[in-house]
Amino acid sequence: MGREIEKIALERNHEIILKIDVDNQHEATVENIRKADVAIDFSTPGSAFANIIKCFEAGIPVVCGTTGWMDKIGEITELCGKKNQTFFYASNFSLGVNVFFALNRYLSTMMNNHKEYDVTIKEIHHIHKLDAPSGTAISLANDIVSEVNRKDKWELAATVDNSVIKITAERQAEVPGTHIIEWNSPVDRIEIVHEAKNRKGLAYGAVLAAEFIKDKKGVFSMADMIKL
Repeated sequence: MGREIEKIALERNHEIILKIDVDNQHEATVENIRKADVAIDFSTPGSAFANIIKCFEAGIPVVCGTTGWMDKIGEITELCGKKNQTFFYASNFSLGVNVFFALNRYLSTMMNNHKEYDVTIKEIHHIHKLDAPSGTAISLANDIVSEVNRKDKWELAATVDNSVIKITAERQAEVPGTHIIEWNSPVDRIEIVHEAKNRKGLAYGAVLAAEFIKDKKGVFSMADMIKL
């Protein structure tokens, strides 16, 4: 993702002034970060929180696409407001996926009154992805829970509890990302699928988000940017 983001940023006439990975973390100082107009974080679940805090200390807007650390998103949102900073988070920066989110919410409202249908989610990603289920799958599941009264939560496991959405996570080769939502009844099946062909769409969305939040304050999402 970092390489894809750099490529697109340069194509759009931006300058990359700092790149941080596992080999040069010592360069991620407040002084160095302060030289940028915006920071884009696609790191790891264990480092994203600290990275965002450091950017806030530097007074630099942050675009974050790292998943697997959502237990601390409330702290970041609150701190962003207190410090009058700028934070843009998305579990997926693809335009197509965000249309998929909207379709999922709409279908869920329709299925709320049809108790004969049960729903499952399957996500498939490359073997390098560290968290499971994906942030996108979690967002999809949470949207279903919010719209379907008979569903209370999701689990990454086999379950016979009808109030639980079962999520299956697979890791295969270099698969960029596939998400499948399946509604099954005794007589038929409805399936909606989003399949990413590569990472370019994700990277493009992240760069657009960085352009979008420049000179803004507050917490933003893809819904703010693409006005779905």
